Amino acid sequence: MYQVVRARLGALMCRVRTARKDTGMVTSEYAMGIVAAVAFAVVLYKVVTSGPVNAALTKIVEQALDGGM
Repeated sequence: MYQVVRARLGALMCRVRTARKDTGMVTSEYAMGIVAAVAFAVVLYKVVTSGPVNAALTKIVEQALDGGM
């Protein structure tokens, strides 16, 4: 009985170790993630600072500040 339990526990630990080896990102994946995040930030900045969006955001802020209490 002890040998069976020990064998099953050993097999389970082997699977856990194998699964743990492939967790996380490597350096190249981090670099690609950072490049994608920066590209998204640039696009978002360009959209927010464009004329129509800037005017709409300014109008929303002015309406919020002019609202009576």
